[in-house]
Amino acid sequence: MAIVKIDGLSVVQPNWNAPKNIKAFTTTRLGGKSNIPFDSFNLGLNVDVNRDATISNREQLIQALKLPEPPRWVSQTHSTIVHDVSKMEATCEADATFTTESNQVCAILTADCLPILLTNEQGSFVAAIHAGWRGLLNGILENTLKASPFLDHTTIAWLAPAISQKAFEVGPEVKEAFLDSDSSYESFFVNSSRANHFFADLYGIARQKLEQFGLAKHQISGGEYCTYTDSTHFYSYRRDGKDSGRQATLIWMEG
Repeated sequence: MAIVKIDGLSVVQPNWNAPKNIKAFTTTRLGGKSNIPFDSFNLGLNVDVNRDATISNREQLIQALKLPEPPRWVSQTHSTIVHDVSKMEATCEADATFTTESNQVCAILTADCLPILLTNEQGSFVAAIHAGWRGLLNGILENTLKASPFLDHTTIAWLAPAISQKAFEVGPEVKEAFLDSDSSYESFFVNSSRANHFFADLYGIARQKLEQFGLAKHQISGGEYCTYTDSTHFYSYRRDGKDSGRQATLIWMEG
């Protein structure tokens, strides 16, 4: 995985073995028109009062990455709702989308939550998932895997930039909720210096869920970045609160 510059825009490219017709990126905070503290490539319309700058950034995104269409944005609510974007007529509530149609761009916005992209070795479907701890706990990943067509032993996944375990401190209720669902999640929580607090590994939980669904270890890549500690490249709600912008993770089939 590497950060590259495409037509003036700095983006992260997945380090996976997807076929050539699959295009996927995560944006960084570099290269746009948003002002401090959202500088400079915020893509979240609901966080910055300067909507004109965000709209300009979204237009730049389309042009720089040569998107075949504007991204199919959804209203993310930490739900377990999955939509086929080919059937979406307007922005709707969802935390994951998929398509089997070419030139339809699945996209999610994040600022610490875990973006997960799916496709297969044939390049016949794509999916984008917004997985915060609530979504991971309640089944957004499983729901997407069940809904996605052509899901089989050729499916591959990329864990895009999110908050790492060393920066994601949670209270006992989060750990208990995961352990109530599966006691094996114990290994993804380590003690914090604060009493009865823990550092949670979203990347690790997602990997285990994908493996339980049948993906082999070599079919899952990513998970190297930390949005919290890398303030140069990424927005982080845990770090910046209401002053945090949003980066986008996108995937589509070229055709």
